[in-house]
Parts: sequence; structure tokens; C-alpha cells
Amino acid sequence: LIYCYRKPKTKRAKRFLEKREPKLKENTKNAMLIKGGNANLTVTEVLKDIYAVKKPFAVLYKKKNITRPFEDQTSLEFFSKKSDCSLFLFGSHNKKRPNNLIIGRMFDYHVLDMIELGIEKFVSLKDVKNSKCPEGTKPMLIFAGDMFDVNEEYRRLKSLLIDFFRGPSVPNIRLAGLEYVLHFTAVDGKIYMRSYKVLLKKSGCKIPRIELEEMGPSLDLVMRRTHLASDDLYKLSLKQPKALKPKKKKNISHDVFGTTYGRIHMQKQDLSKLQTRKMKGLKKRPAEKSAEDGGVSPKKSKSA
Repeated sequence: LIYCYRKPKTKRAKRFLEKREPKLKENTKNAMLIKGGNANLTVTEVLKDIYAVKKPFAVLYKKKNITRPFEDQTSLEFFSKKSDCSLFLFGSHNKKRPNNLIIGRMFDYHVLDMIELGIEKFVSLKDVKNSKCPEGTKPMLIFAGDMFDVNEEYRRLKSLLIDFFRGPSVPNIRLAGLEYVLHFTAVDGKIYMRSYKVLLKKSGCKIPRIELEEMGPSLDLVMRRTHLASDDLYKLSLKQPKALKPKKKKNISHDVFGTTYGRIHMQKQDLSKLQTRKMKGLKKRPAEKSAEDGGVSPKKSKSA
């Protein structure tokens, strides 16, 4: 990558390089949607609809690109460097693999893993005549099916889909902002993707009644080829910098209720010299003072 070591000549180029420098907290992942050299109308509509869902963190390439990601990945890596995208969705169509989608992600501008999916049924955003969510709405992701937890390929697909659709990280959540749901179901060797709009209805109490209205797009997918990263490379891609790891605080503990307890180390105190409140009842008598000093009382006891 040439611009990694070339010294910037203008302030604009300097800002551009600073934006792409490694950061402790990485930016929201962008996705590039690429159309293959022989993509048909169905694949083109799928890419457009997913681009509408993913905006503004997506780049849609409208021109056809003759490439085969499973045979040659150099063109994908070139587009990743050019558009600064770490996620991609490639659509193609041929007689051997009709209505084909390849979803994948990058690590250090190299393909980490990718999974090929075949489209069996597709309902676009235009076909569902309901109100839509505004652009940039962060979706809630729901995964159903034992295959997402049992099978390694489905488990990696679940991780890929979370990376692709999760959107930006937010510190706070507003109830009215929870209005978009993406539901993925894995059953009988197929993956069903459905999208719903959340409607908050009056329920007569503080908690609203929730209804789901299908919004589109919806896809019936089947898994085809897979290209998964090795365990060592996958573990390296998940590694976090030391600065982000929380530092352990000494002498501080928490109980099950979340209460914080702190331990303080002090020198041993002599409580005999502790200054208390001055009262007549607490005042020492002369006999007690002389006993402390080790002397004899000045008063002699009267003999009988």
C-alpha cells in the first residue's frame, strides 16, 4: 500500500492518512457491495436492498467486476484498500451456482473468511407495501436455530452476519429507537432472513404492547462453499491492544449486588492515648494517675 509510507504533501492528504491510521477503538466497519461480471436482476436487487439497509456504512459498486473470490482474491483486497472497507458482499450468477452471494470480511486488507450463499427466494423492499425505517437505523439482531451454536460453519456465519449488520456502537439506547429487527433462522439446512419494523402500541400500562410488521427484504438462503480462517489467524484478528484491557485495581472487591468494597491498610493504633470527649465522669482520679506513673499515692490510709 503506497500511501502508508509516503509523506503527505497537503493538509488534506495528512487528514486522510490520519483517518486510516490504526486506532485503539476502531471505526464502524464499512461494507462494499460488488456486482459480478454476470450478475442477473435478482442479485442486483438483493445488493441494492442490502445497501439500503446498511447505509450510510456501505459502498455500492454499480459497474460489473469480472472476478472469482474463491479463485483469486487480489481484486477484493484492492477494492478494500481503495474504499477502506473491511466487509464485503459479492453477487454473481451462473449455470453452476445461480443467484450466488459471497459474504466475507478482511483482516489487515486480506481476506479473513468468506461464505458462499445461494438465494432460493427473495422478496424486495419494493414488494412489501409498508412503512420503512429511516436510513441509518441500528437493527436488533435475533438468531434462532441450534445450528448457529453446534456447527462451526454456521457459528462463523453468525459472527459474519453480526459484523455485517450490527452498525455503530452506542453508549445509550432510546426505547423509540428500537424499531428495526433482523431475524435469522437456521433450520433444515437453510437460512431464513426476515426484517421487521417494531410498532409500539398502547397497552393501558407503562410498558407498550409490541407488534412486528414485515418490512423487507426477506431471503431464503442455502449455504454452499466456505473459506474459513485458521484458528491461529482468527485468534490474532480478535486480539485487543493492552491499552483497552481494564486494569485490575488492588484492594477493591464487589459483591453479588454490585456494592463496591475497599480495603485500607493502616498502622496499629494505640487506643489508650485516644483523645475522647472531656467529661467529669471520664476524668481520671489521682490514684489511677499514680498507678500509671508507678509511684505511691501521696495520701496515707487511716489506720483503725
